[in-house]
Amino acid sequence: MSGHSKWATTKRQKAVVDAKRGALFTKIGNQIAIAARAGTDPNMNPSLAMVLEKARLANMPKANIERAIARVADKSAAALIEEVYEAYGPGGVGIVIEVATDNKNRTLPEVRHTLDKNGGRMADSGSVMFQFARKGVIEISEKGDDAMMMALDAGAADVSEEDEGTVIYTDSAELMKVRQALVDGGLTITSAELQYVPNSYVPVEGENAEKLEKLLGAIDDLNDVTNVYTNAE
Repeated sequence: MSGHSKWATTKRQKAVVDAKRGALFTKIGNQIAIAARAGTDPNMNPSLAMVLEKARLANMPKANIERAIARVADKSAAALIEEVYEAYGPGGVGIVIEVATDNKNRTLPEVRHTLDKNGGRMADSGSVMFQFARKGVIEISEKGDDAMMMALDAGAADVSEEDEGTVIYTDSAELMKVRQALVDGGLTITSAELQYVPNSYVPVEGENAEKLEKLLGAIDDLNDVTNVYTNAE
């Protein structure tokens, strides 16, 4: 079964701290505003439903969610643009950076400067992305054979048991269907979203691991960055 990167675990722990200072709410708000362009009814817009679920799990205030959705109808609000940057980090690991920005001329230099300052570098388009696949990733609190079998029966492509629960991988189009089947089965969903998942992992140890952890944290701290993925093991 697939493994799960150490960065994913660290990022979940960091998200708890981010939520307290509002940074996570800003990132999720941008994701809501972008998803809502395809329709403000989550029952008709699976992308919005997924982000709203993320907001709920982060205990994002209802007023923040409503403001983010309202940006769709606000003609005076700056338009948000989704961008994906590719980069290399210490030890030659690949990094995929998702951003939501109203000013690419601000965001790209910020990302590049953060990479350069922390031992990374921007990569040419496509040179890193081929090492990843877009998949649905569902995290549940439960562990054990019963949880794994329920996930596989629901249509999961792969399952990995971790220290804090079970991580379930799906084809991107199957994410919401598998998630609903797990909810109906009584399992506790702690996260459900589309992610860039590495096709294989690159071992990183010692000084490179410390540098990479610092680099990924610095990138994730940028206001316009919504998600950071790496193939570091």
